[in-house]
Formats: sequence, structure tokens, C-alpha cells
Amino acid sequence: MGPNNIIWDVTYACPLRCTHCYSESGRRPSRQLRGDDLLRVADAIIALRPENVVLAGGEPLLVDGIFKVAGRLKNAGIHVIVYTGGWSLRPSMVEDLVRVCDEVTVSVDGATAEVHDRIRGRKGSFDRALAALHLIDAASPGEGFTFGIDSVVVRSNFDDLDLLCSTIPQRFGRLGYLSIGAAIPSGLASRIGFAEHELPTDEQVAALGGAELPRRLQALAPPSVRVSCRDNLDLQMNPAQLAADPDYRPLVVEPDGEVRGMPIYEGTVGNLLTEPGEVLWERSMARWSDPLVTEILSGIRTMREWSEATRRLDYHFASERDRLRIDRRPAFR
Repeated sequence: MGPNNIIWDVTYACPLRCTHCYSESGRRPSRQLRGDDLLRVADAIIALRPENVVLAGGEPLLVDGIFKVAGRLKNAGIHVIVYTGGWSLRPSMVEDLVRVCDEVTVSVDGATAEVHDRIRGRKGSFDRALAALHLIDAASPGEGFTFGIDSVVVRSNFDDLDLLCSTIPQRFGRLGYLSIGAAIPSGLASRIGFAEHELPTDEQVAALGGAELPRRLQALAPPSVRVSCRDNLDLQMNPAQLAADPDYRPLVVEPDGEVRGMPIYEGTVGNLLTEPGEVLWERSMARWSDPLVTEILSGIRTMREWSEATRRLDYHFASERDRLRIDRRPAFR
């Protein structure tokens, strides 16, 4: 049985500089493929027969040929989702976007420009995200297509959630969902100081995974908009969680076709351009039960412990090139 959900970060190029960026996009070479190689990776993904493919990044709308890739995946019967910060969406692109995708998710991390722009690291990003949502709302064909908002919760925007739910969804008549999820210690969000100062507290994570907060936030949004909250603790991939959920079968592909051993941790197991996807999937699953992985992830109880575990795993499995990048990460203060 292969992966059921594949995330392909099609580029590390990005106009934003998010404080929590899991892929450090915009701060490293883009590594994106061109032309036929993009389609070769798409075909390798199709051969794995996933249910869903998420095209993310970085900013996928910066990739020349992204709509051709999305169309290739959709024509193969795969549910195609594009994640975008909205900055790079031009009016001329919207018709193609809604035609070749089943779902589009725009990132909005605050109810105001002050909050969102601080987290996203670029002035004007809030206005550009809302402009993108307006374009998609106007072009939405309705049946067979949906779009929504994804909001990453860090410590400093947690108290903004009520305002987010009571003001933003009302602006878009066809908006389908508002997905709210705890930031996790991956990439820049795993660096020294981030867990102590900006990752959500353990209490905030518990609230996101509980029943009361989602119920309150849903009541603030229009009835037509589905509000969901996630604690994202499943992304730890600890042995107990994996044993309890055999349907949890994610795979992450990096821009150049490299396949990660584990979705949120550094370290790859091969490239879809040079080896069969089935082989790489088997290697990926083997990583999940590696003795060191099992030892480190079994003992996590807090977000701070998870952050420390991420740094240990990243440095152990990363390539020399990626270790140098990890060493350059600035501490968060």
C-alpha cells in the first residue's frame, strides 16, 4: 500500500519570509525543476496512485508550468490542492488555477495586516492574500471546486483567532473552509528559541485539539464556512501514533524530486527522477521505524521536547549541505 497523501514542495522560491517557515523558502536555492523534468516527477507521483497531491513550497504559483503539472495530476484522477500565500496570484492566472485544481488554500495568519504581515515577514502580504481570495471567490466555478483559508497558530496570534473567524470569512461568499492549525517545530520553527517564545504553548495546543475552542470559533463564522482546528501532534510520527493509525501514509517530495524519509524532518531517501517511487516509499517507511527515530520520538511530551527531538533527527539524517544550512539558522529571540 502506497502513500495516500503526497505533498510536493515544487519550489523553495518565495516572496515571503515567514518566521516559522518549515522549508526555509526564500532563504535558500529554489531547486525547482523545469519543463519535462517537472512532468517526469508528476508522472512518478501518479504511478504511486495517491488520493491527494498538495502542490506547495515556497510559492507554487512562481513555477512556470505549474498549471500543466496540476492538470496532469488531475487528469490522472488525483485530487489536486494548491497552497499559496496569495502574493503571486495575478488576475490572468485565476481561470487556469480554478480549472486545473480541485482545491486552493490561501494562507492567512491573522485578522489584521499588523498580525499577518509580522508573521509572514513582508509588509502588504495580508492585503495580497485577501486580494487573492477575492479573485478566487469571483472565479470559483462552484461544484467540483472549493477554496479556503489556512491559518498557522503561533503563540503571538492565538488570541487573534476569535477576530479572525468573526471578520475574515464573511468577506468571501463562496469560501468553503477555515483551517486552523498549530505551528510545529519543523524547519525555522525548530530553531533555538522558537519553542520558548513563539511556538504555541502546550495549553494552546491542547485547546486546538479539544472541543470547546473549535465549537466557539465555528459559531463566529458563517454557517457555510467549515471551521476546523488541529493540534498537529500527529505530525510527530511517534511509534504509538503510527501504530494506531494505519491510514496515515504521507510522503513529501522536495522541489528537485528528492523524497524525504519523514515529512517534517530533514533527510532524503532518493530521487523520483532516478529511482522507482515504490522503492523510495519503502525506504521512507523504513525510516519511520529506525531505532534512533523510535527512541527519540517515543519520549516527547511537550512542544519544547518536540523541538529538541526535531533538531536531533534533522542533524542526524541531513546531508552535509543541509547541516550547513541548519548551522546558519539564527536563534529566535
